Amino acid sequence: MKKCGNEYGVPRILCVGEVGAGKSTALRYASSKLHPSQYRIISVIASTGSVPDILRQISLGLDVEVRTHSTAILLKTIRGILMEISQRKQMPVLVIDEAQLMRLEVFAQLHTLGQFEMDSKAVMSLILCGHNSLIDKLMYHTSRPIASRVVGRSHFEGLKLKEMTGYIGHHLEVAGIKEQLFSEEAILAIHQGAGGLLRRANTLARGALVAATREKCRVVSAEHVRIASTEVI
Repeated sequence: MKKCGNEYGVPRILCVGEVGAGKSTALRYASSKLHPSQYRIISVIASTGSVPDILRQISLGLDVEVRTHSTAILLKTIRGILMEISQRKQMPVLVIDEAQLMRLEVFAQLHTLGQFEMDSKAVMSLILCGHNSLIDKLMYHTSRPIASRVVGRSHFEGLKLKEMTGYIGHHLEVAGIKEQLFSEEAILAIHQGAGGLLRRANTLARGALVAATREKCRVVSAEHVRIASTEVI
């Protein structure tokens, strides 16, 4: 985010990936690294609602409640607040998670939100995060104005086996466990069963630990992972 800001001024960033790939976690981590004296984070979880619905969510993210269904009034209010933030030498950063849920008309409206002086000045950065289907929505001609302004794109993929080993080891370390609870075969089974995706890996690892505990085993085996996989949707 900071790198894109330095290179492009007011960037638009796209983050996509499979369900459970760690997109939302990465967003929270990246947002935590932006100093509040320089950035104003506006976090929104998208829905299938109308343009006024998403604008009201944004206004609430700015700590302003606007009781109206008028798109024009909502836009005017939000743009006024964004300009005030910009004048305080802060960069407003609108972060929209689950953006693939938004209607096409919302994409068509979003690009105008942070544009000022006849589209010659942008004061708000935008991060769109969602499933891979988000790219399909950005390909529609009504979404092209915002898609054409994307300067950074990140695709979240599943972890490789070595990365999964480090990921599981990190969680054990955070929990204060020094010994290796998972055998190499168990980690391989988790990696294969999860397809490298973090959320499913977490579920399999927890389930395998429960299975190992029931059998009073000190080390989780591939069989314990197999047992856990029968309870995962």
